[in-house]
Amino acid sequence: MAEGAAEAPAESGGGSDSGAGAPERGVAPIKPQYLTTKEQFHEFLEAKGQEKPSQEIKAGDPGSNDLAEPEAKRIRLEDGQTGEVAEPGEQPQAQKRARGQNKGRPHMKPTHYDKNRLCPSLVQDSAAKCFFGDRCRFLHDVGLYLETKPSDLGPRCVLFETFGRCPYGVTCRFAGAHLGPEGQNLVQEERVQAPPVRNGLDKALQQQLRKRKVRFERAEQALRQLSKGHVPGPSPEATVPEVSGAEGAPRQDSGDTQQAVPEPGAEALALGSVRTCGPLTDEDIVRLRPCEKRKLDISGKLYLAPLTTCGNLPFRRICKRFGADVTCGEMAVCTNLLQGQTSEWALLRRHPCEDIFGVQLEGAFPDTMTKCAELLNRTIEVDFVDINVGCPIDLVYKKGGGCALMNRAAKFQQIVRGMNQVLDVPLTVKIRTGVQERVNLAHRLLPELRDWGAALVTLHGRSREQRYTKLADWEYIAQCVTAASPMPLFGNGDVLSYEDANRAMQTGVAGVMIARGALLKPWLFTEIKEQRHWDISSSERMAILQDFTRYGLEHWGSDTQGVEKTRRFLLEWLSFLCRYVPVGLLERLPQRINERPPYYLGRDYLETLMASQKAADWIRISEMLLGPVPPNFVFLPKHKANAYK
Repeated sequence: MAEGAAEAPAESGGGSDSGAGAPERGVAPIKPQYLTTKEQFHEFLEAKGQEKPSQEIKAGDPGSNDLAEPEAKRIRLEDGQTGEVAEPGEQPQAQKRARGQNKGRPHMKPTHYDKNRLCPSLVQDSAAKCFFGDRCRFLHDVGLYLETKPSDLGPRCVLFETFGRCPYGVTCRFAGAHLGPEGQNLVQEERVQAPPVRNGLDKALQQQLRKRKVRFERAEQALRQLSKGHVPGPSPEATVPEVSGAEGAPRQDSGDTQQAVPEPGAEALALGSVRTCGPLTDEDIVRLRPCEKRKLDISGKLYLAPLTTCGNLPFRRICKRFGADVTCGEMAVCTNLLQGQTSEWALLRRHPCEDIFGVQLEGAFPDTMTKCAELLNRTIEVDFVDINVGCPIDLVYKKGGGCALMNRAAKFQQIVRGMNQVLDVPLTVKIRTGVQERVNLAHRLLPELRDWGAALVTLHGRSREQRYTKLADWEYIAQCVTAASPMPLFGNGDVLSYEDANRAMQTGVAGVMIARGALLKPWLFTEIKEQRHWDISSSERMAILQDFTRYGLEHWGSDTQGVEKTRRFLLEWLSFLCRYVPVGLLERLPQRINERPPYYLGRDYLETLMASQKAADWIRISEMLLGPVPPNFVFLPKHKANAYK
């Protein structure tokens, strides 16, 4: 690991100084022979498992029972504080528990680690010369670049082996696998294929979005009707032929995206004076009736929640392999999509293994949400579109989006009705129980959402203020099932085992959405389907991380930027994975999501390393998979994770 790597601790509530003894409330019950102290735990890791801790713990020794309440709590010193003893009359100030997100964390762009970058015109083997000429700020000397380029990270390139060609050429961190004797990029012609990922952003469309030249005829018509107070309803004589093609195929206009949709009256006049031949479809001017829309039948299926930051495409591929049925992209902000931001459109990308896939939008106003829905309806392939009305973060809430929409019924109604009118795929909504902790709103909103046109609603059994400080309220979710009927309702919250999933299904919900449970153990989907506890070994868990890095390099690229982006998302995921306690170490099954793991020594060094809640140890795991980190590498996890209380 690089000397400058920051050892920023993750405030995930993991392990107070815990040893043997009777477990206290809120602490995972681990067998006494595996328990240890904080000092011995880190001693073991520093010795790389070669030495035993300096002091053995005896199960009955009261002096080693760190789970018991100490006589005087030690105050953890903040940065800049000294260890001076307080005056006799002064009361020691207890440290405030870290909660929420690390909002001020340092953000290092992946380009920061690649100082001598080669000009893209040389990387892409472009026949045309560099557009900027002498003003270009990138290197044009391949020989000079190779002299300063770090050594390869491995002998095999994922992109070259998968697609027959690596588009990153000499900049690839595994370039030795596909560079010829003269530095040329080798290509296996018989294996060359385009990446199978769909829903990319076309450059022409991006330019039109940035110049605001894309027209939204259907959205503007729907918004005009909503502003006049007219609730759009299906026309009894309007009929539309069945949707042809594969499931989730986009309904898009052929040709230019800014082509205006003609008014129904003008089109009818034109057709009356023109002799036509062959079938004439009117799907571009007649809105689909509810009974003609594609159905979203996912009752009884396992739904992977749209997880911001961690719910990326490589992670979804991992979960699909373990049995997830339904996947959804990370939350995308509608205004960013309408501006053509590349980073936001990347959240919509879909892998072929995602057979039932949706995207989640966040917005606060009917005009932007409806226009964004129309844009996605004609440009990408999805099976449903979800509205995020459960996001609790201040940045979204203060702008009127996320949970705030639950208190803005008029705007909420216009958003749902407007989006439903312009979409040819089902519209779903994700909500919470309410905004305030003891003021439930969901049971009143669900019948209205059903009438507004939502095909399915997912209810997270917590309020915005509550966050994760208490367990999800599944009794309230059961009450909401009746209020939502006949619209299907999915439940979400605290599912970490197949027993939890079975209890959730007994409430009458149509299905279960899994969020943190999938982050802690993505094989949870297999456990639920096979109704068993999987005592997965550390080597099997390491193989999962290897697959993630391979998927990440395939998705983000194999150059320095791609490698560091893969590392960053791997570290974000490891901040959750470290909270998993292996089945063989527990005194009682199953592990509960609100129980923090004490310090324990695993059955081998790797299992112990994976239990560490220090960012420095996560970085060490990433170096096993992606090589050494760059100099002055810093990582602070996004979530402080106050899940343990």
